[in-house]
Amino acid sequence: QVQLVESGGNLVQAGGSLRLSCAASGTIVSINTMGWYRQAPGKQRELVASIGSTGSTNYADSVKDRFTISRDKAKNALYLQMNSLKPEDTADYYCNVNSRWYSYWGQGTQVTVSS
Repeated sequence: QVQLVESGGNLVQAGGSLRLSCAASGTIVSINTMGWYRQAPGKQRELVASIGSTGSTNYADSVKDRFTISRDKAKNALYLQMNSLKPEDTADYYCNVNSRWYSYWGQGTQVTVSS
């Protein structure tokens, strides 16, 4: 079973930047979409950004123009560049990969933005 491992979460001041990475322990074939989700305490998990098989991207309104999702197909790796961070971005961030047959999730990485 392929596992996803996120890294890059940290404590940062408002206005700062972080880059999250997601690495797969093996090869995932027939990928449809890859994405980042986040879940703040007491809130539901929400989509932050996603990237399709053609490279098309989608962002939550709250992160548009601040976050950038990218991927390395050869490595089955996914990234999220987060700039101009705000306290409301504080959450656990999860990597997700949807293949034709299965949806993979990572264990999450914590991002805390102090005001």
